[in-house]
Amino acid sequence: MRARVAVSSVALLALLGTSCGARSELFVSGSAIAGDGGGSSGTAGSAAAGNAFGGCSGITTCSTPLVVCGDGTVQSPEEECDDGNTRDGDGCSSDCAWEPVAVSARGIRTCALSSSGQVKCWGDNEFGELGLDDTVRRGAAPRQMGRNLPAVDLGTDRIASAISAGYLHECALLDDGGIKCWGDNRFGGLGLGDKNARGDLPNEMGDRLPEVALGRGLHATAVAAGDAFSCALFDNHRVKCWGLNDSSDIGEAGQLGLGDKNNRGDEPNEMGDALPFVDLGVARSANAIAAGTDSACAILDDGSLKCWGVNQFGQLGQGDTNNRGDDPNEMGDKLAPIQLGSGRLATAIGIGYGFACAVLDNRSVKCWGQNTFGQLGLGDTQNRGDLPGEMGDNLPAVELGAGRTAERIAVGFESACALLDDGEIKCWGAGSYGQLGLGDSQNRGDLPNELGNNLASVRLGTSFGIRALTSGYSAACAILSDARLKCWGLGQYGELGLGDDESRGDDPGELGDALPAIDVGF
Repeated sequence: MRARVAVSSVALLALLGTSCGARSELFVSGSAIAGDGGGSSGTAGSAAAGNAFGGCSGITTCSTPLVVCGDGTVQSPEEECDDGNTRDGDGCSSDCAWEPVAVSARGIRTCALSSSGQVKCWGDNEFGELGLDDTVRRGAAPRQMGRNLPAVDLGTDRIASAISAGYLHECALLDDGGIKCWGDNRFGGLGLGDKNARGDLPNEMGDRLPEVALGRGLHATAVAAGDAFSCALFDNHRVKCWGLNDSSDIGEAGQLGLGDKNNRGDEPNEMGDALPFVDLGVARSANAIAAGTDSACAILDDGSLKCWGVNQFGQLGQGDTNNRGDDPNEMGDKLAPIQLGSGRLATAIGIGYGFACAVLDNRSVKCWGQNTFGQLGLGDTQNRGDLPGEMGDNLPAVELGAGRTAERIAVGFESACALLDDGEIKCWGAGSYGQLGLGDSQNRGDLPNELGNNLASVRLGTSFGIRALTSGYSAACAILSDARLKCWGLGQYGELGLGDDESRGDDPGELGDALPAIDVGF
């Protein structure tokens, strides 16, 4: 945070006249040049609030112009943006820096998207997942974040409109409907026709990183990165998936939904027009997609939900443990929609390791599949969806608290979080690293009376709403209404972005105002 010095308009003349070219920040009280270096609102009564980075103005004989945040003019390199005000939470901060508008975490790293379309990632980097042409971990040591953390080079004049973090790779949806992916590529998850990682060696990113060949005339509207595969939703409301589609040693098969066990994207001539669409049924199309460890789901145009891939724990919600999509005649109309309850439709979906959760049209949440740690939020450790009679009206909704409903769902590896209608966050499932944000390492949802009003909300600070929520391997993140980004849970690999490898949320007193915001440095 920059130091703030309050001076009168008279003192300003003297100060500017004697410190021409200085880089001290000024807070001018009661004048037309006012500002705030600490992220709060500008001084009342000022005509143009802003941060002054320079030490000269037109009222002196200096040659360097005064840089004022909030005057509507971008003055580089001090300013990244200037939208004519000093409000936080509107994309351009009170420090005239781009703010994060989206965040995605799945593996042991985190990625954020700025309002300018820049992407930054931090955490583990074994396969170049941070997109920085090396394998250096970021976020676990001092001075690695903020302006010291480079943005992912997506190419000349290329900007991102959305991001999706997979387990060992990341994908960005570009503003023109293209997709670029980087990181691990052993199974073709980057969709580049080979098995070579991208982003782990010099000169692999930027213009040298090819876009995924999606097919002639196709423009993606969403991308979902799973553990070693990726899926895209197009403007024609159809879906394609590529990458890992079979690994017999761990029982993965069918997540590409193509009726076989062949990987796609790891060999030439498998992408583009050669890559088939996922068959969702006659006259059916998709409105949303999600990808998990080894399965994928689509919310269809009629509000029904279909999932395919591995079904070891009943995560496909079919009342059995048979995979779908790995053999012929399992997709299309032969793939039954998941029974969510009488008259119930899906509005949002998230997938973890062996389980899935959906927000329904009545804003309740239902989860099914593996339940070892209580991640289904039902007060026991019994799987659901692997036996007949467990879905539909027989599947209870997660108890969120009296009168509470869900706005969003974020599903991690073995836990889930919901953003509630009152702006609070509640998390359940595995809590071994503090990812539930409750000041301990206990699981929630695996025993009776742990959910509902008995489940405390995650405390992120005083009087702030939530704009975005994500959950990864063992950490979760939220963008607050003032555009600050906070993460909690496992910090071993720097995924919390706080300059150390400490976890947060597993001990008392680590959340709330005590949890620092991440300096993303857009």
